[in-house]
Amino acid sequence: MKMFNDLISTDYGLMSLIVILITIAMWIYFTVLFLGKINKSASAAASADSQAATPSAKT
Repeated sequence: MKMFNDLISTDYGLMSLIVILITIAMWIYFTVLFLGKINKSASAAASADSQAATPSAKT
């Protein structure tokens, strides 16, 4: 309990808490960003593969 009290009541504790919260926010933001880019890239590659396979199937 003493550590939690120091975390929210002292200046160095508050700065540590801010750094921890910013790090967690960046982790969530970059995870969502990268997963979105991966999904967009995968769907673009799948559509390119299906378009490339279509002409060769006709011959």
